[in-house]
Amino acid sequence: MTGRKTIDSFLAVKRIAIIGVSRDPRDFTRGLFREFVRRGYDAVPVNPAASEIEGLRCYAHMEDIQPPVEAALLMTPAEHSERVVRECDAAGVDCVWLYRATGKGAVSPQAVQAGRDRGMQVVEGECPFMFFPQTQWFHRMHGCWRKVTGRYPA
Repeated sequence: MTGRKTIDSFLAVKRIAIIGVSRDPRDFTRGLFREFVRRGYDAVPVNPAASEIEGLRCYAHMEDIQPPVEAALLMTPAEHSERVVRECDAAGVDCVWLYRATGKGAVSPQAVQAGRDRGMQVVEGECPFMFFPQTQWFHRMHGCWRKVTGRYPA
C-alpha cells in the first residue's frame, strides 16, 4: 500500500503529465484532467491518438514534452503501464501514480516493480480525487469508507 507521504509528495508537484486522458470529453479521465487544471496544476495531456485535449496541446510520448514534467499520472490500461513507467523514467520523471478506482486501473505488479527498481516514487492505485482538499462529497465518502475499512493510506 502506498503511504500518504508519497501521495502528498506527488500532489505537491505542479507540472504533471496525465497519460491516457481520453479524447471523449465525457470520459472519467477527462473529468480528472479538468480537476487538476481547475486546481492550478500545469497538467499536460498525453495520448498518441489526440493532438489537443481541453484546448491544450496533447503529446504522443513522454519524451516529446517540453519543458519536461516532474510527475506522471498513468490512466492507461494495466497491460501498458510497465512500458509507460519505463518511458517516464527515460524522460526523467521520478514520480508516477498508477491510477485505480475500481478494477485494475493502471496498476500491474510489473509496472509497480519497474518503477521501484528505477528508484521512482510510485503511488500504487488510489484515485487522486480522494486526496484533493475540499473535493466533492462522494469522493470524501469514498475516502471515509476506506478509512473505516482500514484501507486508507496512512
